[in-house]
Amino acid sequence: MAMRACRTTGAEHPLIDSRENARLFQYEDTVKQSFDRIKPVLKQISAFQHEADFEQRAQQMARQELGFDLPREILADAWISQLDMKRLFAWCVFETYRRYCNEFFSGDPLAAESAGDFAEFLQGCGFHTLDISPCADGRLAHVIRYVLRLPQDQVRRKSYAGAVFDVEDSIQKWVEVEMLRYREGRPNLADAPTRYLKAVVYHFSSVDPQHQGCAAHGSDTELAAAEGLKRLEAFREAIENSYCCGASIDLLLLGLDTDTDSIRVHMPDANGKIDLGDFIDSGVLFTQTLHLGPSAALAAIERAVADAVSDAAHGMQRFVARLLQNNLSQIAYVRAYHGSHYEDIGHAERFIGAGVGFEEVQLRNLMYSAYLTTIEEATKDTDVGIKIFSGLNAAHGLPIPVVVRFDYHGQVPGAKERAVERCRQVAGAVTARYAKIFERGLLHVLQVVRDCTGRGPLEVVGCSVMSNEFAEAH
Repeated sequence: MAMRACRTTGAEHPLIDSRENARLFQYEDTVKQSFDRIKPVLKQISAFQHEADFEQRAQQMARQELGFDLPREILADAWISQLDMKRLFAWCVFETYRRYCNEFFSGDPLAAESAGDFAEFLQGCGFHTLDISPCADGRLAHVIRYVLRLPQDQVRRKSYAGAVFDVEDSIQKWVEVEMLRYREGRPNLADAPTRYLKAVVYHFSSVDPQHQGCAAHGSDTELAAAEGLKRLEAFREAIENSYCCGASIDLLLLGLDTDTDSIRVHMPDANGKIDLGDFIDSGVLFTQTLHLGPSAALAAIERAVADAVSDAAHGMQRFVARLLQNNLSQIAYVRAYHGSHYEDIGHAERFIGAGVGFEEVQLRNLMYSAYLTTIEEATKDTDVGIKIFSGLNAAHGLPIPVVVRFDYHGQVPGAKERAVERCRQVAGAVTARYAKIFERGLLHVLQVVRDCTGRGPLEVVGCSVMSNEFAEAH
């Protein structure tokens, strides 16, 4: 399948990076096509499943179109009654995910040219850590590397349904960061005048605001923004009440139009207060600066930021201006390769990811994310994901693919064994909670772990499709 052509017409914005856009699109298109080829290839294979040379032809087509062999057991049983397309589809999704993930960590395809300067820039703005919680909706999975054009390996990202993040989890991360600053001087010394920046990304739809907004908030944009802000304020209050150092916390609220990838930035004032009614719209800035020279366009962005909240800290203004500038390239990206907005304005994820990890998933509408350590603590996130995929897959007779994953630190004794056990516990809880669709073959689970201290591959520890063959092959 050929890569789609760029649709750019008319003037090009003076601040966008067209070369970077082309590179990012080639990667996104290649990855998504690897998943999207599965259905048409399996349709072709199904058409000749009762012919004498079926197994040989099926394997040849799979190798040519998908890049891997199919499970021999499933193909060999096709003559008895009917090819088990549910198991075959799930297996292909899992194998495609495994290959995609391993290639990401071995090749680093989304490396950012400016990554080396980011830590210095962030500290220059007065922050030592950037912690972002977007909604778990797959239309926000690319928010770090694409929408905001930040180096994904230097930004903490944990996704939650409705962007309503776990306050206790964020407190634990804050404590970890502060301990590293005191003990090891990383990312800077504890007495450096920098703060921990916590951001939330809610979302909305400009094309169909009543139906394609945040499902967790009933497509109510005002509610989504208000709940995100409420959780941010709860996090800051928890730190102040527990550690008496609220000055080390800054908050930022972002809204993402999932149709165009433009952003709204709600910036705090000098007292850290965020007004939901005030925001800077990058889409408006794109239009206002389209025909200016580079210096004039940058100056216009800086003025817009300064005018939005006049008493905001200088470092926050500088940081927000960079986010807005970065996002202009993403707006141009969408216009160049998708038109005025994405065609898939709704959900079009390929699988559900549940557990801890998935840093490699930086692509829009590829995965619905459920960050969790147990199903019980994240029932809302998983239920929303299953509901989405009931429409995307199960309603059409295709199974819901769920990847349960737990990364571990290889230098910690017993960490891998605990990750494997947690995988098995969560996988068992998933199949038990959604037992009705699992028993009908409409849900399959792949279990993987990975040592996150290096760039090594996934380790498969279980699979409901081919429990023995899949794990032994990988």
